[in-house]
Amino acid sequence: MRWLLTGLSFWMFCSSTECKGEEKVTQPPGDVILTQGQTATLKCTFSSLNEYSVLYWYKQEVNSYPKFILTYYGGKIYNSPEFVKDRFDAELKDSSVPLMIQDLHVCDSAVYYCALSQ
Repeated sequence: MRWLLTGLSFWMFCSSTECKGEEKVTQPPGDVILTQGQTATLKCTFSSLNEYSVLYWYKQEVNSYPKFILTYYGGKIYNSPEFVKDRFDAELKDSSVPLMIQDLHVCDSAVYYCALSQ
């Protein structure tokens, strides 16, 4: 097995029979523009043949590092203490785990990333 780590990208190469298919996560391009107090729903779709895959959501503000918001694993959502579940939540919908941010604040303005791992 060979591993290559490049920035935030992680690639795994293998030739065993357990490596069937490909894991992929996508977000639609563009900005979501809303006003204070509204609810944002940020889309994230994935394809994976691995039932043990874990999906993550991150928030990155200007001139800062990505901050972990929550993870979806085994049918449950686990929030970071900084991002409380009453405002930041997600749920599985087919092959999508959209992030919902309720009661938007100006400080919620950022770039949001979803990521998938095994």
